Amino acid sequence: VQLQASGGGMVQAGGSLRLSCTVSGPTFRSLAVAWFRQASGKEREFIAGSKRSGVNTVYADSVKGRFTMSRDNAKNTVYLQVNSLKPEDAAVYYCAADTGLITNSIATATAYDYWGQGTQVTVSS
Repeated sequence: VQLQASGGGMVQAGGSLRLSCTVSGPTFRSLAVAWFRQASGKEREFIAGSKRSGVNTVYADSVKGRFTMSRDNAKNTVYLQVNSLKPEDAAVYYCAADTGLITNSIATATAYDYWGQGTQVTVSS
């Protein structure tokens, strides 16, 4: 499984971006996929994830109502729509996937075997 993230950039506070993560490999529908972010000097933080296609997405409280994750099975792509960006949202955003995610570990970075290279989001105030 290989992941390729894209879509980051520099936006003003209040702006929006759509991040994409293209996943190569079999059984995209059954993969657990998630987005994490890591700001400079901070630990990697869970943003959103779903255990497989058709299962509800779980969001971190810090992004509920502003960020939306979606999956396009035809394109093997996971999206993260990020709206109402704040300066504290600035980070490198990573997508992650796993073929056999342990129950209740969707928000745990170490539970994922596969990671994309990250895409930088910068927010100016």
